[in-house]
Amino acid sequence: MATQARRILGIDPGLQRTGWGVIECEGTKLRHINHGIVVSAAKNALPNRLREIHQGLTAVILEHSPHTIAIEETFVNVNGQSTLKLGQARGVCMLAAAEADVPIAEYSPNKVKKSVVGSGHAAKEQIGLMVSVLLPGCKVQQEDAADALAIAITHAHHFRMPTGAS
Repeated sequence: MATQARRILGIDPGLQRTGWGVIECEGTKLRHINHGIVVSAAKNALPNRLREIHQGLTAVILEHSPHTIAIEETFVNVNGQSTLKLGQARGVCMLAAAEADVPIAEYSPNKVKKSVVGSGHAAKEQIGLMVSVLLPGCKVQQEDAADALAIAITHAHHFRMPTGAS
């Protein structure tokens, strides 16, 4: 019985730049669909920046119709304000997914690094390199988009649809 391709949207939340990457997974085969970043203007008030992220991701979800969305969990910074702002950006990412009624999976930064590179303490450059290896032909210039693709790849590796599911 042939498996059906599943479209996964990976999201790397950030207040300045939210990375996103779309892949298709069919069995163990991965295929790059698209990637990019949603940028919020630093000069704008926080509520407006959050709206920019929400609108940008909503457009990505509408364009690519993912079956599931994988999002990176918030890590705790030394700077509490930075952690709080990252959590708010992550919240609007989850809201965009929930509004589209798309299931959400969450992964820690270490799990993503370990899944894609083999080490939970991998450098950003290693993630970008492995993304290009795992998704042949994919050329990613922005670290945030590479991280988002890595999150989608992690979900593809850790989540398998039941046989016959659509």
